[in-house]
Amino acid sequence: MAISVELIPRDKEILANELQQIKDNTFPIDLINIPELLRFETHSWEGAKLAQEHGFKAMPHIRALDINLNDKLPMQEYLHSHKINDVLVITGDPPQSMAHKVYPTISTDIIRKFHDEMPEINVYAGIDQYRSSMRQELYHIRRKIQAGACGFFTQPFFDLRYMEMYAEMLEGSNIYWGISPVLSERSVSYWETKNNVVFPKDFEPTLEWNIEFARKVRDFVTKHNSNMYIMPIRADLVEYMQGIFA
Repeated sequence: MAISVELIPRDKEILANELQQIKDNTFPIDLINIPELLRFETHSWEGAKLAQEHGFKAMPHIRALDINLNDKLPMQEYLHSHKINDVLVITGDPPQSMAHKVYPTISTDIIRKFHDEMPEINVYAGIDQYRSSMRQELYHIRRKIQAGACGFFTQPFFDLRYMEMYAEMLEGSNIYWGISPVLSERSVSYWETKNNVVFPKDFEPTLEWNIEFARKVRDFVTKHNSNMYIMPIRADLVEYMQGIFA
């Protein structure tokens, strides 16, 4: 079992502090995921370099929308020179401001582009289990495997029964099962309306419920010989992680 945690690159000082907190508390983290977010100046691959400097294996997220298929991968030299060997390719959300140029590029295009231009890179892809039916999502997964994806990171789960259904469908695949704390009614509404999540009947937007669920997911991934992907959105990093790994 490998455990990954996602850290937001708000700025390099904040990111360095969070990385140091993980080291100081000796949390059993194998991999740091760094998303590419347009509202922050630090690119995901720059955040990945910082994570490496703190002794972690790191994986930057690559937004397909930002990449012109007619040009070489813009982060190619940076990844090579800093020995960043793993990336997570997602399509990405359209920018709030059209001042940021985007392209009609989808994730399978960029997975294939990495496969062609940087075959030494391990390319992972996303699973969005709320986007459509399981059958349609399985089709997307198969397309990504054909393009060259070697593993997957899911959106956060909140129900073990749903995870079991996906685990049966994805048996034999290299999966990082996502979890993320939801700590307010406002966040519940966001996940329900924006991401089509259906929370289980016993769900409570409390740190206690989310920590208990995270522990169950840790048991789940151990049982399935799989991996765990922690996204501590809007939660105190140390308090949440201590609850999971106590």
